[in-house]
Amino acid sequence: MAKGEAERAGARAEGLGEILFIAHRVPYPPDRGDKIRSYHELRHLARLAPVHLAALADDPRDLHHGEALSALTASHCVRPRTLSRPRAAVEGLLRREPMSVALFRDRGLRGYVERIVATRPLAAVFVYSGNMAPYVPTALDADTRFVMDLCDVDSAKFAAYGAAGGGVMGWINRREGRLLGALEVAVAKRADAALFISRAEADVFATLDGADGSGVSVVGNGVDLDAFDPAQPRAVPAALAAVQGPRIVFTGQMDYRPNIEAVTDFAAHALPIVRQRHPDAQFVIVGRNPADAVRALADSPGVMVTGEVDDTRAWLAAADVVVAPLRLARGVQNKVLEAMAMARPMVVSTAAAEGIDAEHGRDFLIAADAEEEGRLVADLLSNPARAAALGQAGRARVEARYSWDAALAPLTGLVFGDGG
Repeated sequence: MAKGEAERAGARAEGLGEILFIAHRVPYPPDRGDKIRSYHELRHLARLAPVHLAALADDPRDLHHGEALSALTASHCVRPRTLSRPRAAVEGLLRREPMSVALFRDRGLRGYVERIVATRPLAAVFVYSGNMAPYVPTALDADTRFVMDLCDVDSAKFAAYGAAGGGVMGWINRREGRLLGALEVAVAKRADAALFISRAEADVFATLDGADGSGVSVVGNGVDLDAFDPAQPRAVPAALAAVQGPRIVFTGQMDYRPNIEAVTDFAAHALPIVRQRHPDAQFVIVGRNPADAVRALADSPGVMVTGEVDDTRAWLAAADVVVAPLRLARGVQNKVLEAMAMARPMVVSTAAAEGIDAEHGRDFLIAADAEEEGRLVADLLSNPARAAALGQAGRARVEARYSWDAALAPLTGLVFGDGG
């Protein structure tokens, strides 16, 4: 028996085990949807066993969180993601694989993963995001579990883009959806457990060719109820303090296509309806890296585009209404849970409400289209008491249903098996 195998066998004989956590983005800081979920999963697992983290950074700032990551992990390797999307598309075509897989390929990260697998007494390999599944060696020890957090059915997003678009981009998206769907099915079959963020996503996965549903589990999202506490005093941001009229707030990563489409559609079709009744209402778009189409909205009457802000909670706290007018949404929207936790009245699209265990009319309002979004927002601005009651009910709902401890409780058994 090789030295590494002997050490791992001895450690397991003593009832010990470690976890290798592989993620497509550094799970710190928890300041965007995917990083929020992966951060809380990492923190949860680190309470159970030593964790080794392998992750990529697409933001140069994420290369400098060593101290915070060291506090959570036994070791970590963070590599910059340097491949551009056009180059990844070319490599994907040449290799006959999804562009999403090519985009996250890194030789240095693979070396770290192989070293940890070969030398550490791993109880489990936990992978966040399907495009990182190829990092898992084909030959794991029989007693090392492989847990795959697919979160949502990413292939369905590309399939939807492909169905809606024509030309080259339509073909690329249809190809990506087809290849990524095949990868998701293959990975779920290989894994000891395949996780989805909601029952709705698990049901979508079940429709993919070859999916049999075996090993599929639902592990939902949560919200940090202490961090998003409406009782904590927060100063109104200076730029927002200058706004005299009602404030309608949207938060999100503003170079992400569903968010871009959401705010442009709301500004074009819902906001004019609101401003017919509330002429001084302002639509405030809060989030980093606004795309050109988003920046251009700042030239429209009643629209403010902030770019990156220090703390979205201050902007949420100062909102009269928060909106999530997403036309395409996968999984559970953190932006919705966070606004509810801040006791803000919310108007959400049908897509944004999917997967969230809350009731229309009690915890938030669901709009079928932009026209209804505009009408519902205007109604709330006209009825502050109703808006306040809706916000309080939303807070009560996330307190009852969406703490991270409750959401992630199933992870222990899934990662360590029935005996975990």
